[in-house]
Amino acid sequence: MYIADVCIGDGAPLVLISGLNVLETLEGALECAEAVQAVAELHGLQVVFKASFDKANRSSRLSFRGPGIDEGLQILARVKRETGLPILTDVHEPGQAKLVAEVADCLQIPAFLSRQTDLIAACAATGRAINLKKGQFMAPRDVRHAVEKARGFGASGVLVTERGTSFGYNDLIVDMRGLVNMREFAPVCFDATHSAQYPGAGATASGGDRAVVGPLARAAVAVGIDALFIEVHSDPKSAPCDGACQLQVGDLDQLLGEVCAIRAALPARRRV
Repeated sequence: MYIADVCIGDGAPLVLISGLNVLETLEGALECAEAVQAVAELHGLQVVFKASFDKANRSSRLSFRGPGIDEGLQILARVKRETGLPILTDVHEPGQAKLVAEVADCLQIPAFLSRQTDLIAACAATGRAINLKKGQFMAPRDVRHAVEKARGFGASGVLVTERGTSFGYNDLIVDMRGLVNMREFAPVCFDATHSAQYPGAGATASGGDRAVVGPLARAAVAVGIDALFIEVHSDPKSAPCDGACQLQVGDLDQLLGEVCAIRAALPARRRV
């Protein structure tokens, strides 16, 4: 499948999907995109810039949601124009899909909405690629049904992203076997930052542990994935959303060096 001109799966090199959890300012988005692009180039990785214009699934009505669809799409269009990077962003309602597709190269269906047929159909109808985030409540093999929905509605390409499975209260666990299972029917991405999340554990927000982002990313690449999803921020401690499991932009270089070395060490047949 392709996101713009970036090939994902079918033996293509590892792709980086990286950027902000949620848009804050135009300046911050441009700074982040340029930083991610520069680090990815150092490691020979193609990159898709990710940022949300609205965080609709927040724990509290007081939680920061972002600039909204109008201002958010203006920011993303500017990032795309100035960096040339493909854009990935979330769509929460069927009515948003067509408008978002005018800017974004890949429409992301949030994990909580991964079984919503009307949303999947609307995103597929745009002709854009779809990133389907596996619901925290779904078994890996059950994601096949959502993928088949998207393909049945005419999606140009479907990427499945693992982001952890609910494990008791306020915790997630990653079963690396799921990456193998899902790769049987779609290219697979691993979201290392949301997999480190503690859902709802931060009172009015989610907590997390960025110390496990690196180990989880390295493990996923060793198992075999097609894309790696990592959210970053210039100052994670001040990030308005999910800062506890985001990486500082400066730490991305070392982690990408490690995962690229792991992938290079795998036999070619394990990379596809």
